[in-house]
Amino acid sequence: MTYQPNPDRYAKMVYNRCGKSGLRLPAISLGLWHNFGGDANHSNKRAICQTAFDEGITHFDLANNYGPPPGSAETAFGEILREDFANHRDELIISSKAGYRMWAGPYGEFGSRKYLIASCDQSLKRMGLDYVDIFYSHRFDPETPLEETMGALDHIVRSGRALYAGISSYNSDKTRQAAAILKELGTPCVIHQPSYNMINRWVEHDGLKDTLKELGIGSIAFTPLAQGMLTNKYLKGTPEGSRATQGKSLKSEFLSDKTIANIRKLNDIAERRGQTLAQMALAWVLRDGGITTALIGASKPSQVTDCARAVDNLDFTKEELAEIDKYADEENINLWAKSSEG
Repeated sequence: MTYQPNPDRYAKMVYNRCGKSGLRLPAISLGLWHNFGGDANHSNKRAICQTAFDEGITHFDLANNYGPPPGSAETAFGEILREDFANHRDELIISSKAGYRMWAGPYGEFGSRKYLIASCDQSLKRMGLDYVDIFYSHRFDPETPLEETMGALDHIVRSGRALYAGISSYNSDKTRQAAAILKELGTPCVIHQPSYNMINRWVEHDGLKDTLKELGIGSIAFTPLAQGMLTNKYLKGTPEGSRATQGKSLKSEFLSDKTIANIRKLNDIAERRGQTLAQMALAWVLRDGGITTALIGASKPSQVTDCARAVDNLDFTKEELAEIDKYADEENINLWAKSSEG
């Protein structure tokens, strides 16, 4: 049966302006980091993307290395585009990135001009696209001049491979430097993608949120649910088959007794607000306008539906925020700290 999008989808979502650009992004975006590789069921991938679009989520975020194996998430999404969204390309924001290892040898990772441009071309081929809407430098490269990395992003935009340029996991200082170079080149940095959630608040301590606001750069927070820790998944222990049992990026030691106790307290606050824990966690990330959009992942369509409804209650009282701060203890789970150190 041919997929027919929900005709009321745009009435359900909040759309925020991305910094000082003309681009508007849904408050909730869908990331394809997990559950879209070659090891996942294709029908489920399609159902997740269809549900997202039906909820007004127009932004789909990928990277060249998403899988496993690397590249397979983009290949799968390319199939979904052809199967379900062929007539809706101009309604979508599709982003990709390059920075992590993709192939052997000295040119297969980080921020050289050779790697970034080749990676972008490969991503376009895998997805069957003429261009992506946003292309990012996925991580700071300490051994390549920023002028070269940003020059590659400028070329990617000017050559029509992407409409906008972005960076991910750069700290405040490197963000200022990168933005200045791009501004001089005439291709502004439109968006920054940092990790950020209630138990990983490095963007506040680093001053990155304030820097982005000052520079007029939009932002998309990845892992706003702390890879599922800020959902109801772990309130009663670690379920079999969850991300914490898969030996990937969410380490089981993150789920300490103290962390679980704090998450249960946060869940109590969410229930008083009439929200699920995931909905409150997303609303919290978006709470002061400092973040343009929160980037969720999902293993099933119902999770997308739940997260999308976070936009129904984005306001917090001072008392709620103070109580959340009591239990939003950081647990040293910023896996991308080294990438952002500079």
